Amino acid sequence: MLYDIARPLLFSLDPEDAHELALHALHYAGKLLPPAKPAPATPVEVMGLTFPNRIGLAAGLDKNGEAIDGLAHMGFGFIEIGTITPRAQPGNPRPRMFRLPEARAIINRMGFNNHGVDVLIAHVRAAKYRGILGINIGKNFDTPIERAADDYLACLDKVYPLASYVTVNISSPNTKNLRQLQGESELDDLLGRLKAAQTRLADTYGRYVPLTLKIAPDLDEPQVINIADALRRHRIDGVIATNTTIARDKVQGLRHGNEQGGLSGAPVLEASTTVVRQLAQALGGELPIIAAGGVLEGADARAKLQAGAVLVQLYSGLIYRGPALVRECVRATADQPG
Repeated sequence: MLYDIARPLLFSLDPEDAHELALHALHYAGKLLPPAKPAPATPVEVMGLTFPNRIGLAAGLDKNGEAIDGLAHMGFGFIEIGTITPRAQPGNPRPRMFRLPEARAIINRMGFNNHGVDVLIAHVRAAKYRGILGINIGKNFDTPIERAADDYLACLDKVYPLASYVTVNISSPNTKNLRQLQGESELDDLLGRLKAAQTRLADTYGRYVPLTLKIAPDLDEPQVINIADALRRHRIDGVIATNTTIARDKVQGLRHGNEQGGLSGAPVLEASTTVVRQLAQALGGELPIIAAGGVLEGADARAKLQAGAVLVQLYSGLIYRGPALVRECVRATADQPG
């Protein structure tokens, strides 16, 4: 109801300005409100963690962990913050975010703009939220791709004590050459080094923090199968499918439809769900799939579970639907098996 009133104002602003305004409002709401009550009790066990419900916030909305407590009041079963990099970076030049309302879509080329991992850690430590918190990690734009693993390992070392799980983002289209890490040899090396670090950190802290990998929707089936094999081989704990797409076939002719960057929202639903289905077949239930991409209705979230996912994340749908989408998706997935 409140979002229905606020949306015309937000949509009258530049998309990035509207995003920052909403994030500031959530930040202050989190400071003023008491700690959020637990989300509706439809718990599910995934990666050794008990999720209060199947619906989470995808990375990207709160890159620096500034609004965790405000977001917690929206009813999510889990929250993922980031993508964070070892050093602060400004991201790509503005404008770098575009609404495509006719398609209920967004194109962004943010470029991992964030304040650096140490700032995120300070925000997490200050938050009242005690629910499941994922932290999404990436590489700095100026780190050569052959040294990308060093950035991921630096972030993993720092966020490990505070995260419920850590997501390795190798699928944003907005950092040069990043998706190259989805290649067979590059992925094998990266996952091997991350798994070794996870084992070391689990011994250090006496606590096992699951690792998930976030992949792109722009993969063919053989590529998906290769990634599934690598995930199994390195005993990675989960996979998030998917990030934004570089495809434009569903937004041709629309204003901003040819802007560079990653396309999210309704147009990515089909491709993203196809990757979920292919992963589910290739993995055979050996590790869980977290679905993201194109969820704008409860039925979309339910379809992700039917394709083989066990959890679902939202982002662009929140821009178009507001917090009501969270409640709708929680209800739509509450009775799903798994």
